[in-house]
Amino acid sequence: MIKKILLISLATSSLLLASEVTQDQVKLQADITAAKAEKSAADSKLKALEAQLPQDQSIKTNVKLGYMKTDGNTDTETFSLDGSFKKAWGKNSGSITFDAQYGNAENVVTKNKYFVELEYGYLFTGSLTANMVVGYKNDKFSSYSYQTYVGPGIKYGALSSSRQKLDIEASLLYSSDNLQGQYEAAQPDFVENYGSYKAKALYELNILDNLKFNQELSYRASFDDSQNYFIFSKSELSSKISDIFSAGVAYKIDYTNHVSTGIKKRDNTLSAFLSLAY
Repeated sequence: MIKKILLISLATSSLLLASEVTQDQVKLQADITAAKAEKSAADSKLKALEAQLPQDQSIKTNVKLGYMKTDGNTDTETFSLDGSFKKAWGKNSGSITFDAQYGNAENVVTKNKYFVELEYGYLFTGSLTANMVVGYKNDKFSSYSYQTYVGPGIKYGALSSSRQKLDIEASLLYSSDNLQGQYEAAQPDFVENYGSYKAKALYELNILDNLKFNQELSYRASFDDSQNYFIFSKSELSSKISDIFSAGVAYKIDYTNHVSTGIKKRDNTLSAFLSLAY
């Protein structure tokens, strides 16, 4: 009889304890749901308040300067300058991107090229922008006296957070290249005009508060000749040393598929730089 009473008491206690645990879990789940709702409402309110702030219309400047010189058994000098200027007003935006490289060895020029691209954008939504790009590149060591292109495109913000960002661009272009006798010996210098397209991706990753990784990758090709294409890649790792100055390293790959005999298709550059951004 005593055993039965103990078993009944134990069972009853277990049921009561289970009921209390279940009630605690239900209350905890309700508190979590309420907290999530409050956070969502606070985030929405914050975005609405931030949208009422005047837009920052200052020019965003980012300039990187790299330089290396050696003497003794070999006298070499390498110089690089690249960066951008960007400005936004209303739904409009404009930017100038540039990249210049110069090098010599034993007083003989081994690298001399520069690139400039202008872009105008109009923001349709929070992540989709229509743009117009104009580009110019001068690099005689790549078999081209110059290359130009112009055309419309779209830019999509595929990823945007405090830690990382990814923009994808696609453009339809009219291209004009001044070639240095690649195809016709009778015409050592002539201009080729053609329709082309360009795909571009820009990725940013904040690894740490003061350490950032940037990757740019672009591909431009002719509609008529699939073998006439250009690839550019730039990988950067930089660390902030003050509010406006950063130091880092960059590795660039500039690939041209159509080149004259004796000229390499790929031009690689590894450089250390000092960056100014404000």
